[in-house]
Amino acid sequence: MLQLTKLAFRDLGRNRRRSFFSALALGLGVALLLLMASILAGEIRQALKTTILLESGHLQVQSANYEESKTSLKWADLIDNPDRVAAQIAGLAPVVEATPRLIASGILSIGDQTAGVRVMGIVPSAAANAPFRDGLQSGAWLQAGDREGIVVGQSLADKLGVASGDQIQLLVNTSDGTVDQQVFTIRGIFSTHTPGFDDRTIFMPLAKAQAITATENHASLIFVLLQNRDQADAVASALQGPGYKSVTWEKANAMMLEIESFAGAYMAILYLIVLGVTASVIVNTLVMAVFERTREIGILSSLGMKSRQIMAMFFAESGFIALGGVIIGLVVGGLLVFYATNTGFYIGNMGITGILMGERIYGYLTVRDSVMLVVAAFGVSLLAGLYPAVIAARMEPVEALRDAQ
Repeated sequence: MLQLTKLAFRDLGRNRRRSFFSALALGLGVALLLLMASILAGEIRQALKTTILLESGHLQVQSANYEESKTSLKWADLIDNPDRVAAQIAGLAPVVEATPRLIASGILSIGDQTAGVRVMGIVPSAAANAPFRDGLQSGAWLQAGDREGIVVGQSLADKLGVASGDQIQLLVNTSDGTVDQQVFTIRGIFSTHTPGFDDRTIFMPLAKAQAITATENHASLIFVLLQNRDQADAVASALQGPGYKSVTWEKANAMMLEIESFAGAYMAILYLIVLGVTASVIVNTLVMAVFERTREIGILSSLGMKSRQIMAMFFAESGFIALGGVIIGLVVGGLLVFYATNTGFYIGNMGITGILMGERIYGYLTVRDSVMLVVAAFGVSLLAGLYPAVIAARMEPVEALRDAQ
């Protein structure tokens, strides 16, 4: 076997340029797939993390009648005395933060510019609001007793052409189905670097949101953050009670998790397509080698080399090409993944509806994806060597020698 390996390595060296470009084609395919796998996994991972942090939390406690899609403000659909409920939830050991939020629909207008917005009433000092508080680009954060101030997202401010300190009119739906309006002062402008969130969200103190929407001492939900997201089901079970329901991060992000489950199948198909294309280059290389070495194959056969040994020699050649391609792919792909992981690619506001995507997409390559890709590359390369190996093994010594003359 060692002798066959030496022969295979020597034969590849006869046409180094062709062998190199065959390995390079495979390497570039592997590098591309490494980058794509890392971007797909990284974006899903980042989008899920962002959505949990900004919108869904690890858990939400809502009234049993509440329908989030309708942004209901009816008292029967809201949580009564939310501060008391939040305090009770915060007393559970796995809970890091529990804070009430009131959500309503509204329209911001200034001059001839208008924009539909989601009004979120919050407790300004709550730790769960740190991403917005720390993301202030200008102005100041809200105070609990502020009755005339709001904070808007950077994307929304740019769209309306407003800045901190400007006054703007807000129309808000109320619990009785009417509309209330008031002129507010923009206290500050925040950015979470997530355009899908920043261009439609404004914040005001919870007390003011309850007043303008006529919901008094009610809230849409209790936003809960846990020490570990895997504790969500256990905490949700502990919070079961009449009149309430618990929505875990898995239920709130069902579409995203479904996309993640399909991502593996999608990447498997993509592996086969890209590696199949590169395998054709390997097939071409080895088929050309077979016909160039017809006389040599005939001589080896006449000297007693068996068909399976000839096949093994060509399999060894495809293995060497695969090895070189994988090394090139890991080096080039590693550099691309490093860039994607640390710098990312700017996409601006090119998100997917229903999924919060940041301004940049980042890579996240797992060991599992890397190993699967390397194994797939070797497997496809060896399969690519099957056809040329069969051609060589089936050559009759006499015919091979005669055809080579």
